[in-house]
Amino acid sequence: MKILMVCLGNICRSPLAEGILQHKVNEKGLNWQVESAGTGSWHVGEQPDPRSIDVAQKYGIDITYQRSRQFKANDFDRYDLIYAMDSSNYQNICKLASSDAQKQKVELIMNMANPNRNQSVPDPYWDDNGFEQVYQMLDEACEAVLTKYNV
Repeated sequence: MKILMVCLGNICRSPLAEGILQHKVNEKGLNWQVESAGTGSWHVGEQPDPRSIDVAQKYGIDITYQRSRQFKANDFDRYDLIYAMDSSNYQNICKLASSDAQKQKVELIMNMANPNRNQSVPDPYWDDNGFEQVYQMLDEACEAVLTKYNV
């Protein structure tokens, strides 16, 4: 299973989602690959935001090895599932899809934990206090991903 987490800049939410799910996958000994990307290119090549690194480390997860990259149309061919952090990211990803089959790979990540609510993971970039909430939301959603795929 190959999963891609996508947010806007790939420095706050999607690196956390990647780290959380990869940590859970490793604990279960699954042969899954989890990565992340951003719909924008502002931070390509950069490490995750220090506040994302800090909240991940608080829970024993190291995301310092990650580097931001931009989502590309060929990612549809490389990943089985693509999770968007909010509706804007979802729409931007779907615009690059060339078929309905590709669009069907894309889902809002919080729909895993709260089906059909189309809830967004808030962007904590402008709120130092938002990273803990984002971590908790993504932890719940990542646990739901594992449950859905019966592991």
